[in-house]
Amino acid sequence: MISTIILGALVGFLTGHIMRGEGFGAIGNIVLGIFGGIVGRFLFGMIGLGPTGLIGDIIAGVVGAVILVYVFGETRRRRHR
Repeated sequence: MISTIILGALVGFLTGHIMRGEGFGAIGNIVLGIFGGIVGRFLFGMIGLGPTGLIGDIIAGVVGAVILVYVFGETRRRRHR
């Protein structure tokens, strides 16, 4: 549990730096990182590249979190139009 939160925080932090201006605050980034890991593992599994080890989990989490930030950002922009 603690390792998931720490890994989620790291992934959320990295995603926040990759997707500048699209952050969701500290708690939001941790949650985003955790869900990003789930999305990333699913997507990597679909193409036959299951992440292994800590580095694989971080990469999958960041990819998944970047996708989630993009989707949430687009959803937010469409509502404000």
